[in-house]
Amino acid sequence: MMTNGVVHANVFGIKDWVSPYKISVLALLYEMTSSKITLPERRRLNKLILPLQQGPDLTLGQFLKTVEECCPQTAYAVKLRSMADGELKDMEYFFSTLPTPFTAFDSEAYKTSVVGLFMRHMLLAYNKLSFSQVYKLYKSLQHYYHSHYDTVGDRADKEELDTPLHESELRRGPLSQKQAEYFLARQAYLLKNDENKALRPAALQEELNNMLKFNPDFAEAHYLNYLNSMRVQDIFLSAHSLLHYFDRLILSGNEGKSNGDEGYGRSLRYAALNLASLHCRFGHYQQADLALQEAIRIAQESNDHVCLQHCLSWLYTLEHMKGSESTVLTQDSVKMAAHFCLPYLGSLDIQSLVQQGAMQGKAAHKLMDALKDTEILHWKHSLSELIEISLAQTTSIWRMYGKSTMALQQAQLLLNMSSLEPVNFGVHQNNTEAFAVALCHLAELHAEQGLYSATSEIFQHLKEQFPPHTQHSKLWMLCDLKIQFERHMNNRKYHLAEPLVKAMSALNKTEGLYRVMLSTAELHWESSSFSTALPLLLQALALARQHHLQSLASEAILHLAFTQLMLGIPEQALNVLHEAMEPILAHGAVIDKGRAMLLAARCHMAVAGFRLKGQALAVDGLNEAESYFSRLNCKERLRDVHYLQAQLHRSLGQTARSNKSAMNFRLLDQELQSPAPPVFMQL
Repeated sequence: MMTNGVVHANVFGIKDWVSPYKISVLALLYEMTSSKITLPERRRLNKLILPLQQGPDLTLGQFLKTVEECCPQTAYAVKLRSMADGELKDMEYFFSTLPTPFTAFDSEAYKTSVVGLFMRHMLLAYNKLSFSQVYKLYKSLQHYYHSHYDTVGDRADKEELDTPLHESELRRGPLSQKQAEYFLARQAYLLKNDENKALRPAALQEELNNMLKFNPDFAEAHYLNYLNSMRVQDIFLSAHSLLHYFDRLILSGNEGKSNGDEGYGRSLRYAALNLASLHCRFGHYQQADLALQEAIRIAQESNDHVCLQHCLSWLYTLEHMKGSESTVLTQDSVKMAAHFCLPYLGSLDIQSLVQQGAMQGKAAHKLMDALKDTEILHWKHSLSELIEISLAQTTSIWRMYGKSTMALQQAQLLLNMSSLEPVNFGVHQNNTEAFAVALCHLAELHAEQGLYSATSEIFQHLKEQFPPHTQHSKLWMLCDLKIQFERHMNNRKYHLAEPLVKAMSALNKTEGLYRVMLSTAELHWESSSFSTALPLLLQALALARQHHLQSLASEAILHLAFTQLMLGIPEQALNVLHEAMEPILAHGAVIDKGRAMLLAARCHMAVAGFRLKGQALAVDGLNEAESYFSRLNCKERLRDVHYLQAQLHRSLGQTARSNKSAMNFRLLDQELQSPAPPVFMQL
């Protein structure tokens, strides 16, 4: 059988077969072993040999370009023309002159070397060909060579020599076993660590379909098909490929050969466990529960404690996703993982416990103590992936508790950390979900401080590292929408903010909801029912303090102080406001700092009367509020500040300053072209 110039007997019947591309690789290796090459060039070639041998077949243009980037002189010396322009005997002579792996003791072609093994495989495959197959191989070599070089007589145009053949001009044939294994290993690694460098879902699907067309029982290809389907949230194809993987794994006997009947049972119970995890990810809780119960039953029959431990971890995860209490199950899972010496699983269980504790309102220092214990475990066992997850979760916890400085520190620590994982396929493991989470937090922190240009640069990096087709792209999409929403709300452009709520709801339902209690209180303000807003605000403040949510507690205090100001008790409003002023100035967003200073100034104006000290404090507060709102370019809020400044300076007899503030107010009012809402009714 011959496909696209590739001579082979049956798919994966032999480990390698001869193709025009492999003859090119042989010519390169022959030149490398027979000529004198400098030591730096030889080192660069040694790094290039294995990818060339195990990777898919390249066109001649792609092959020469790859070698030229490494060693230009060696690429120029690769001679295929004598075979392509000669006769069949020239190709036969080339194979007869290759170094014999059993005699080349002092060269790279020795029998135990990578070069020697490859040459021996090619010689064996070539010697097994019939005469008709050798002739077809020779004709395919001629086509392979002449499709790249546009020759006129005996001279070639230099520009044409550098023009590679487009991939679509050659139909892809089947890969050899080593090429297929290399392709699958590379794509699986990239999907885990750097999805951006992996093939796009449609292209990878096409390659896998082509591979499965020649060998439908290739179990690893079905598993990669499952991973690829998960990228695009295709539940049908994901389940189909996963079941096919375990079916082929059992039928091939790969498990049973080493473990007998135990290998067969192991595949069955892990098939059920993986199916449960698949349904769990897609929110099919009933199907996930049924598959999980089956996995538990088979694992109990086989007395497989490791599988049972994995089942227990997924059981508490499933209960947590359904909204049930799963803390006891999680604690049991941590104890069992420690008993069976499963540090990876035990660490994930502790991470889940910490997450549950954060949602239940436990104190931050208790959660950080638990994470500290896991970090010791991570560094002890060099669990680099879990170190990144732990840092990302720590960043999220500090953000939730309103400690922006600590969140910034943890995010920077993660982004500047060197991975402990070995560098494979040129990936330094900086494109995982943990890095995406850290970058999103970093973007939000910059946006809160009014640094929108830096935020745009971070999002540009996120778009390059996690394009829209990748599975972690939803993180930065949602973060971008949240920042846009907050920016429009700060500028009181509610007509632009409203469509963003629907967009956020499409990505995450809970993120599309408003903070209900605070928004309800603001509705009471609109109807001038300030006294009815007080119980809601006190309840919101109690909840925020109970869960140690400092930022939400500070916002509730701002609303409470504003309500008290409207009820005519500015002294009490000032006392309440002072409680929130320190955390807001230390960790709050710029908009919250501006709102707090503006509210404090209004309280001082209401309390001071004709006292100069109170009026001076009000002037300072308005000036600080102006600087904060200017950083965010909140023109409507600046208009309010200038209005109050004009009034305050006029009462102090400062006519020039009053006129300046009045002029600034009028300029902004003309620019906005919208009626100014009552200043005293806005926070």
